[in-house]
Amino acid sequence: MTGQIQTEIRKIGDYVDQSVSLRGWLYNIRSSGKIKFLQIRDGTGLIQAVAARKDMGEDEFEKLSGLTRESSLEITGTVRKDSRAPGGHELLVTACNIYHVAEEYPISPKEHGADFLLGYRHLWLRAPRQHAIMKVRNEVIRATRDFFDSRGFLNIDAPIFTPNPCEETSTLFETDYFGTKAFLTQSGQLYMEAAALAYGKVYCFGPTFRAEKSKTRRHLTEFWMIEPEVAYIDFDGVIDLAEEYVAYLVERTLENCSEALDRLERDKTPLEAVTLPFIRKSYTEVVEELQSAGSKIEWGSDLGAEDETIITRMYDKPLSVHRYPREVKAFYMQPDPENSTLALGVDILAPEGYGEIVGGGQRMDDYDTLHQAIIEQELPLEAFDWYLDLRKYGSVPHGGFGLGVERTVGWLCGIRHIREAIPFPRTITRLKP
Repeated sequence: MTGQIQTEIRKIGDYVDQSVSLRGWLYNIRSSGKIKFLQIRDGTGLIQAVAARKDMGEDEFEKLSGLTRESSLEITGTVRKDSRAPGGHELLVTACNIYHVAEEYPISPKEHGADFLLGYRHLWLRAPRQHAIMKVRNEVIRATRDFFDSRGFLNIDAPIFTPNPCEETSTLFETDYFGTKAFLTQSGQLYMEAAALAYGKVYCFGPTFRAEKSKTRRHLTEFWMIEPEVAYIDFDGVIDLAEEYVAYLVERTLENCSEALDRLERDKTPLEAVTLPFIRKSYTEVVEELQSAGSKIEWGSDLGAEDETIITRMYDKPLSVHRYPREVKAFYMQPDPENSTLALGVDILAPEGYGEIVGGGQRMDDYDTLHQAIIEQELPLEAFDWYLDLRKYGSVPHGGFGLGVERTVGWLCGIRHIREAIPFPRTITRLKP
């Protein structure tokens, strides 16, 4: 096949009526007399290849006999436009080269349970539905970098091993670090605060870990977070930035992942309604609305998954819930100057019942206030000495937020469980593959 145009399925429309070669894997095959119809995938798309004995010759045509799903091959043929074919084009095969004939594929076209599929996650990723989800995830990450880079943010990497908690101490993964107790990070936020006071506007993107013994559709033990932090920003500025970012992610997904959303059978209408301004309500207002809707929630309790589901089905746009009771927010949240029992924190809840995708707010910038908060939470002061230093050397008002990639991808794709929104999910019952 020397001298042939080597291309990918996603570019096949550039070569109508030309002879090209594609390398990929056999997704499906069916025969009709002297013709075989092959569906080939290559990671960029899916195409139908029509192999006729008269076009290929006896020897070449016989190479296709005995091929199994996921066999690897290279095919050469002429590109033909066909509106009835997947992707609008098909390939009229003239030659093929078989790299490997696969063993019987364990994932059949029939329905399988989630546990079975997760056990074969390394193979399940090849399915068109999973490809569509990963494409949306990739677009979220690409759009994230475009959004923050274009606004002058600097990407800073946060460490995975940390000496201190960022959220609840009960959800820490503890490990031995050469004789010293260390933890897998719950968030890169504290380190982004240090970076923001060095560079003004920063963000990190990386894995975070929570040892939550939860089996809900919204929880993983390892997930990825986008966490921007900004110096000289007030609470309203934090909310503005978060809402603009979420709206941009939706816009980019609709613009660049339309085919992926169609494959997922995602109704795009609710996403098209996600435009600025978002709806903003105080925690107190939300509790009152929930109680009117029959929820048993009491003022002072954090919003549970069921409460988030109820409230987000009342609105067709994301809901920014602000000014929670300080007791339900992290120790570093700045108190509301108008009511010290409240924290300047905000959660953005995705509509359609998906719930929280963003959590953030303004941070304490006064040394004494933060020092006292650490003591009140019975946290080890020695683990936060470096964090307290930030309030001793040029402290300024600052804030930021974290966006959970998997929850956001789950919402954008319209999938029920976020375990499909990450390539290799980690839950309390799964560490393999």
